Amino acid sequence: MHFDLTDLRLFLHVAETGSITAGAARAGLALASASARVRGMEEQAGAKLLERGRRGVVPTPAGRALLRHARLVTGQVERMRGELGEYARGLKGQVRLLANTAAAAEFLPEILAAFLAANPNVDVELGERSSPEVARAVAEEAAEIGIAAGHADFSGLEVLPFRADRLVLIAAPDHPLAGRGRIAFAEALGSEFVGLADDSALGGHLAGHAARAGGRMRIRVRVRGLDTACRMVALGAGVAVVPEAAARRWDRDGALALVRLDDAWAERQLAVIVRRLAALPAHARRLVEHLATSSGAGAAVAGR
Repeated sequence: MHFDLTDLRLFLHVAETGSITAGAARAGLALASASARVRGMEEQAGAKLLERGRRGVVPTPAGRALLRHARLVTGQVERMRGELGEYARGLKGQVRLLANTAAAAEFLPEILAAFLAANPNVDVELGERSSPEVARAVAEEAAEIGIAAGHADFSGLEVLPFRADRLVLIAAPDHPLAGRGRIAFAEALGSEFVGLADDSALGGHLAGHAARAGGRMRIRVRVRGLDTACRMVALGAGVAVVPEAAARRWDRDGALALVRLDDAWAERQLAVIVRRLAALPAHARRLVEHLATSSGAGAAVAGR
């Protein structure tokens, strides 16, 4: 049985995206080539590795076993690259970083740009997931580093404080809720919302809280990106819940009213999480240190 690194990386991407098409695109392969590689892996394994369905693919028990080994092998290769990269500048290292919507959209662009400029031999793959999904991916070694809110389960992970993040309701100045100083999210559900795209981590997070409050968000329009949501709200399309940092960055001329949410979950502490810092490749450890320094935390990593 012989699987090369391209096979293993492709299988990781297919399993993570739930799609051979999306996995092929992420791996930089043509769909026909990726499909042939998957079939070849199944022939070599003598077992089905993926269950194909109308909504995509999921690993079979044999596929989950391969997934565990693929993560171990590719992780070891990244550690090798990181260590050798300290001696050979031409060797590239890659880090997979997952973050929730607030971190990915508001805090990381400038931080990662500075890191990439200072580390030309390191590439970073940034993905957006909900905080629980980020923590689960780091625990399962599907990502080396995560940034997630504290409501996720950090058991068995090493944790560094990152940034405080507050969610607020935004409305146009003439909206009936604009004059409220504070409001409970459940009460706001009576209004029409500008929602984020279905695959947005924050959109799914808010839909879950609406369901737990016994209601649902009445979405007039779904948009991709926090800036677009702020603009649509300012133009009177509805209200939205966004990170306060996004609302204040966008709103430079008083086009939005910010209303604090009374709900405890709206006050969030973001954290940098890793499975085990000492086991990370050198270039991934440098990114963790850069994230901690940029946050002003600078404290030692602690288990939680």
